[in-house]
Amino acid sequence: MPEPDLDRFTSRRSTVYADRGIVATSQPLAAEAGVEILRNGGNAFDAAVATAAALNVVEPTSTGLGGDAFALYRTADGETGAMRACGGAPAEATIENVRTSVREHDDADDWYPSERGYAVDGSDTAAEIEMPFLGPHAVTVPGTARGWEATVERHGRRSLGEVLQPAIRYATEGYPVSEIIAHHWQAAEELFTDANAADAYLKNGSAPSVGERMRLPRLGESLRMIAEQGADVVYNGEIGEEIANEVQSKGGFLTVDDLAAFEPEFPDPVSTRYNGAEVYELPPNNQGLIALEALNIAAEIDAGEYPLDSPERVHYFAEATKRAFHDGHRYITDPAYEDVPPLTSSEWARRRAADVDATASDVSFGVPDARAEDADTVLLCVADDAGNVVSFINSRFAGFGSGLVAGDTGIALQNRGASFSLDPDHPNSLEPGKRPFHTLIPGIIDLAPDSPEDDWAAFGVMGGYMQPQGHVQVVSNLVDYDLPLQAALDRPRWRYREDGSLAVEGRIDGTLATKLARMGHDVRVLAPSLFGGAQIARNRDGVLSGATEPRKDGSVAGF
Repeated sequence: MPEPDLDRFTSRRSTVYADRGIVATSQPLAAEAGVEILRNGGNAFDAAVATAAALNVVEPTSTGLGGDAFALYRTADGETGAMRACGGAPAEATIENVRTSVREHDDADDWYPSERGYAVDGSDTAAEIEMPFLGPHAVTVPGTARGWEATVERHGRRSLGEVLQPAIRYATEGYPVSEIIAHHWQAAEELFTDANAADAYLKNGSAPSVGERMRLPRLGESLRMIAEQGADVVYNGEIGEEIANEVQSKGGFLTVDDLAAFEPEFPDPVSTRYNGAEVYELPPNNQGLIALEALNIAAEIDAGEYPLDSPERVHYFAEATKRAFHDGHRYITDPAYEDVPPLTSSEWARRRAADVDATASDVSFGVPDARAEDADTVLLCVADDAGNVVSFINSRFAGFGSGLVAGDTGIALQNRGASFSLDPDHPNSLEPGKRPFHTLIPGIIDLAPDSPEDDWAAFGVMGGYMQPQGHVQVVSNLVDYDLPLQAALDRPRWRYREDGSLAVEGRIDGTLATKLARMGHDVRVLAPSLFGGAQIARNRDGVLSGATEPRKDGSVAGF
């Protein structure tokens, strides 16, 4: 199946408006699931979980119960908050144990293929073994089910069982697969080598084609069990036992005790003021500080003062982003294991902005080989007429994850542990119980903090290291240039790459690209699919609006 042609966005999209509720996400059926819950009396938090669960079924190429979940939100009573449901490494997952296990693994080539760059190189020296990208050692404790449950119990109006019903229906009755998702599904043909995995996600060994009806009955049964028994069935029950058995049968260390010990968190968001707007992000172990530091540096050098289509605008925002990535990838880690410096302070931004000038600089990206540059996942944003706005992420890290599917559960397990390093001096070195560096950053923004007007938006841009860069660009589009929501997402994007190049979309003005090259940037043209997946939902004094990513299959649904 050829890759969908996204080089031209020829269809017309405009910002969607609604009175009662609005849902924006990367798959239309999932957006409808959220609206269904809103129509049945749920609020934005209920709809967020319903949409996330539906995405587990209709976009399983990017998300699932075997992964993690995160949220940023503003409640109807004025609380800004966050939910983080990401598990850590198993208790027995020490650097020494993983190296020994990888070295002794009978089928090492199955999990560490050399073409991915993560192979055991044939040496018997344990120190030369790298953290696997796939397989049992990349599996960390999944947080999704507990995150869903905590979200609806703390802020919703409906039960977890109620909000999971649309997802259960899609899984058991089936749905037609959409275009971009069908393309990404092809990766499962090579990844899922075990019979239980292939049976769960393939038809006679093949991925579904565009428009083909697909059922995921095993996943549907797991969702039904969670609806009836709660998240405990994943962490203290039958599903948890299957997850642990699957990982251990492949040589990994995850146990039922690791699962039982997991609880989600509700940390305080971090924020910064940018050109009159207050932008909120998740604190470490997530990379939200990168977006905030980049905005602060951009403000110091007046990046948003240049014309929208000017090379100077791209240049100065890119230079701000370079420095934020350099810092974030050196310092952001699980704060329970190491302190993180004040990357979002004004003083820090002033120091980092001091060497920015009119030509491109050579700034190290940060820690090399962190393996998340082009990872992708799902984002959904919801707003309701009560005043709740929610940005919610559900992810397995890279596509279908580790390659493991837990027994007969239909649950594909994440490979977020690949972000760990087996180098003890690495900022994100592997330790038992430690949470890996997380690229995932939902966002919320108060667009009028100094005004009596109530104007809040939930937003985000998915795609590995594109995420903070996408946040910076969307925030600037909204705040510096007052673009309509959909126009803010449609704009051609750029991204700073780990190899030091500055990537742009083919739709960007040709003279802009050449002018950036004259300023010293190593300009590359990349496919649109590498520039993120954005969503946004806004409540502006009771008027709801939303926009969706033109580079995805998504839509905005409202009523």
